[in-house]
Amino acid sequence: MTVNHASVLTKNYFIAYLMLIMKSREYTLNQAKKFAFDFFFKGDRDHYGTSTWLQFEKAIKEIEIEIEMC
Repeated sequence: MTVNHASVLTKNYFIAYLMLIMKSREYTLNQAKKFAFDFFFKGDRDHYGTSTWLQFEKAIKEIEIEIEMC
């Protein structure tokens, strides 16, 4: 997947990305979060800028809420 460093990725992008990781690898949310940090962000939360990182954090919170509701 090619990512443009100039644009901010959205919360919905990261929800889809994390859900794909969780389903395809049978990971928990915490495992998917670590995988995304290591693989996608290359271990640097500012790799794609602060705004993109904040969208990633919002996605995590939304998935956590969804999991709690189930």
